Parts: sequence; structure tokens; C-alpha cells
Amino acid sequence: MIEKATVKALVDQWLADKEYFLTDLVVGDDDRIVVEIDHADGVWIEDCVQLSRFIEEHLSRDDEDYELEVGSAGLGQPFKVLRQWQNHIGKIVEVDTTDGKRLKGTLSEADEQHVQLIIPTKVQVEGRKRPQMQDVPTDVPMSEVRSGRYIFDFK
Repeated sequence: MIEKATVKALVDQWLADKEYFLTDLVVGDDDRIVVEIDHADGVWIEDCVQLSRFIEEHLSRDDEDYELEVGSAGLGQPFKVLRQWQNHIGKIVEVDTTDGKRLKGTLSEADEQHVQLIIPTKVQVEGRKRPQMQDVPTDVPMSEVRSGRYIFDFK
């Protein structure tokens, strides 16, 4: 059986001098290996091919028969690592919380403790009859984030 640590070490070695980062690595009981990488500017198929070849060069099919899949995190897929959150600062994201709320706004901050969204909200302004739209910063502790993803804007 192929060890996850072995594959991770190979992926880390390939990533060492690149701006790509690992978002997910799964090694199944059936030796099916799935490697998912990401980059702030998107992932090129050529780089996935290079990583796949690098891994294949360092694993022996004579010792273990395995299936290898290398791909990108994919737009619209839930964020899996903090760096994905940070790469989307300034963009519209959707956050599902552990209490069932769905928040949509511009991501303004992201760290290990929290994410902050700027959410357009109707707010009653003193001296005005009608509520006014204002950008309201909303903090969500990471412990309360169930998932988050980038939202495409087709406009």
C-alpha cells in the first residue's frame, strides 16, 4: 500500500519552487491517489501533467499498482485551505455557517481565526424615513464556517 506521507513528500518537493499549493491529497485503500493543487491565478493543465509525471517517476508500479489523478481545486468548489480564502480577498464569496446561515459578500479578511465579509445591507439611518443600503462588515469565526466558495459574477 502506498503511504500518504510518501506522496505528500513528493508533492511538497515538486511544489517547493512554485507558487502552487496543495489543497487536498487522498490515498485510498485501493491505492487510488488524488492530488488537488491551486494557484492564485488558476491552474494550468500542463502543470498538472508535470506534477503527475513527477509523482510517477518516483513511485514504482512494479512495487504497487496505483491509479493517479492530479487536478485543480476547481472554481466554485468549497475552499479547503486558508490560502484559498486569502487568494479570494476582494472577491464575492458565499459562506455557509454551522448554524445554517448563508452569507454572501465581498471577502475583506481571512485568517486562522475568522473571515470577514462586507455585506450590502439595508440599514435604518437616523433622520431618514427609508432604510439605506450600506456595506456592513460581518465577522464569522472559522469555527462557525461550514464551507465557503467563490461566486462567479457573469455580469
